[in-house]
Amino acid sequence: MLPLPPVISWTLAAIGVAAISKVLAREWRRVNEEHDAQEPAAEAVARDQIPTLRRDPQSGVYRPE
Repeated sequence: MLPLPPVISWTLAAIGVAAISKVLAREWRRVNEEHDAQEPAAEAVARDQIPTLRRDPQSGVYRPE
């Protein structure tokens, strides 16, 4: 079997890299969309559970209401 000329090898490698980058970009977008869809609900629950802090004028320490 004859070895491939360097130009053909480089071309095949570039096509492979382009294909892999497209697949990775598609997967990256899918994961980000999935994460963004879940984020607001989790953030809203967490904010409701955190007490509001007010500064005690005598001690200067922040305390929950």
